[in-house]
Amino acid sequence: MSEDAQDVVLVVEDEPVIRMILEDYLKGEGYHVLVAENGEQAFKILASKPHLDLIVTDFRLPGGISGVQIAEPAVKMRPDLKVIFISGYPAEIRESGSPIAFKAPILAKPFDLNSLREQIQEQLR
Repeated sequence: MSEDAQDVVLVVEDEPVIRMILEDYLKGEGYHVLVAENGEQAFKILASKPHLDLIVTDFRLPGGISGVQIAEPAVKMRPDLKVIFISGYPAEIRESGSPIAFKAPILAKPFDLNSLREQIQEQLR
Protein backbone atom coordinates (compact mmCIF):
# COMPACT_ATOMS: atom_id res chain seq x y z
CA MET A 1 0.00 0.00 0.00
CA SER A 2 1.18 3.50 -0.71
CA GLU A 3 2.73 5.16 2.30
CA ASP A 4 1.08 8.41 1.24
CA ALA A 5 -2.53 7.89 0.20
CA GLN A 6 -2.32 11.23 -1.63
CA ASP A 7 -0.03 9.81 -4.33
CA VAL A 8 -1.79 10.52 -7.63
CA VAL A 9 -1.28 8.17 -10.56
CA LEU A 10 -2.42 8.84 -14.13
CA VAL A 11 -3.01 5.64 -16.09
CA VAL A 12 -3.00 6.08 -19.88
CA GLU A 13 -4.19 2.87 -21.55
CA ASP A 14 -6.46 2.39 -24.56
CA GLU A 15 -7.51 -1.20 -23.82
CA PRO A 16 -10.61 -0.98 -21.57
CA VAL A 17 -10.02 -4.24 -19.67
CA ILE A 18 -6.38 -3.41 -18.90
CA ARG A 19 -7.33 0.14 -17.93
CA MET A 20 -9.99 -1.16 -15.53
CA ILE A 21 -7.66 -3.75 -13.98
CA LEU A 22 -4.93 -1.15 -13.44
CA GLU A 23 -7.35 1.39 -12.01
CA ASP A 24 -8.92 -1.10 -9.60
CA TYR A 25 -5.57 -2.52 -8.54
CA LEU A 26 -3.95 0.87 -7.91
CA LYS A 27 -6.97 2.15 -6.00
CA GLY A 28 -6.75 -0.99 -3.86
CA GLU A 29 -3.09 -0.14 -3.19
CA GLY A 30 -4.16 3.26 -1.85
CA TYR A 31 -3.39 5.51 -4.80
CA HIS A 32 -5.66 8.22 -6.17
CA VAL A 33 -6.07 7.11 -9.80
CA LEU A 34 -6.93 9.16 -12.86
CA VAL A 35 -7.48 7.41 -16.18
CA ALA A 36 -7.17 8.36 -19.83
CA GLU A 37 -7.73 6.16 -22.85
CA ASN A 38 -5.74 8.28 -25.31
CA GLY A 39 -3.31 11.16 -25.60
CA GLU A 40 -6.01 13.81 -25.87
CA GLN A 41 -7.57 12.77 -22.56
CA ALA A 42 -4.14 12.50 -20.94
CA PHE A 43 -3.22 16.05 -21.98
CA LYS A 44 -6.54 17.37 -20.63
CA ILE A 45 -5.83 15.74 -17.27
CA LEU A 46 -2.26 17.03 -17.27
CA ALA A 47 -3.53 20.55 -17.98
CA SER A 48 -6.25 20.47 -15.32
CA LYS A 49 -4.68 18.59 -12.41
CA PRO A 50 -1.99 20.54 -10.57
CA HIS A 51 -0.75 17.52 -8.64
CA LEU A 52 0.40 14.26 -10.22
CA ASP A 53 3.09 11.95 -8.90
CA LEU A 54 3.31 9.28 -11.58
CA ILE A 55 2.17 8.41 -15.09
CA VAL A 56 1.75 4.76 -16.06
CA THR A 57 1.34 4.87 -19.83
CA ASP A 58 1.03 2.46 -22.69
CA PHE A 59 3.34 3.23 -25.60
CA ARG A 60 1.02 2.54 -28.54
CA LEU A 61 -2.09 4.67 -28.21
CA PRO A 62 -4.84 5.64 -30.67
CA GLY A 63 -4.75 9.01 -32.38
CA GLY A 64 -1.08 8.98 -33.32
CA ILE A 65 0.23 10.06 -29.90
CA SER A 66 2.59 7.67 -28.15
CA GLY A 67 3.18 7.30 -24.44
CA VAL A 68 6.60 8.88 -24.95
CA GLN A 69 4.97 11.90 -26.62
CA ILE A 70 2.76 12.28 -23.53
CA ALA A 71 5.55 11.76 -21.01
CA GLU A 72 8.13 14.14 -22.52
CA PRO A 73 6.16 17.40 -22.19
CA ALA A 74 4.62 16.25 -18.90
CA VAL A 75 8.04 15.79 -17.32
CA LYS A 76 9.28 19.10 -18.77
CA MET A 77 6.37 20.87 -17.07
CA ARG A 78 6.73 18.82 -13.86
CA PRO A 79 10.33 17.68 -13.36
CA ASP A 80 9.41 15.61 -10.28
CA LEU A 81 6.82 13.58 -12.21
CA LYS A 82 7.75 9.91 -12.53
CA VAL A 83 6.92 7.72 -15.53
CA ILE A 84 6.49 3.99 -16.05
CA PHE A 85 5.90 2.68 -19.56
CA ILE A 86 3.84 -0.45 -20.24
CA SER A 87 3.83 -2.02 -23.66
CA GLY A 88 3.47 -5.16 -25.68
CA TYR A 89 6.28 -3.70 -27.80
CA PRO A 90 8.90 -2.56 -25.27
CA ALA A 91 11.73 -2.28 -27.82
CA GLU A 92 9.81 0.47 -29.63
CA ILE A 93 9.99 2.66 -26.54
CA ARG A 94 13.80 2.58 -26.48
CA GLU A 95 13.92 2.97 -30.27
CA SER A 96 12.02 6.26 -29.96
CA GLY A 97 15.35 7.80 -28.95
CA SER A 98 13.72 9.92 -26.26
CA PRO A 99 15.82 10.56 -23.15
CA ILE A 100 12.84 9.63 -20.98
CA ALA A 101 12.66 6.25 -22.74
CA PHE A 102 16.08 5.43 -21.32
CA LYS A 103 15.35 6.68 -17.79
CA ALA A 104 11.85 5.38 -17.12
CA PRO A 105 11.17 1.73 -16.31
CA ILE A 106 9.41 -0.34 -18.96
CA LEU A 107 7.12 -3.24 -18.13
CA ALA A 108 6.49 -5.58 -21.06
CA LYS A 109 2.89 -6.77 -21.40
CA PRO A 110 1.76 -9.07 -20.01
CA PHE A 111 3.28 -8.15 -16.67
CA ASP A 112 2.59 -9.19 -13.12
CA LEU A 113 0.77 -6.62 -10.96
CA ASN A 114 3.33 -7.22 -8.20
CA SER A 115 6.03 -6.06 -10.63
CA LEU A 116 4.03 -2.91 -11.28
CA ARG A 117 3.62 -2.28 -7.54
CA GLU A 118 7.38 -2.71 -7.00
CA GLN A 119 8.19 -0.28 -9.85
CA ILE A 120 5.73 2.29 -8.52
CA GLN A 121 7.11 2.05 -4.99
CA GLU A 122 10.64 2.45 -6.32
CA GLN A 123 9.70 5.48 -8.44
CA LEU A 124 7.80 7.22 -5.63
CA ARG A 125 10.48 6.78 -2.94
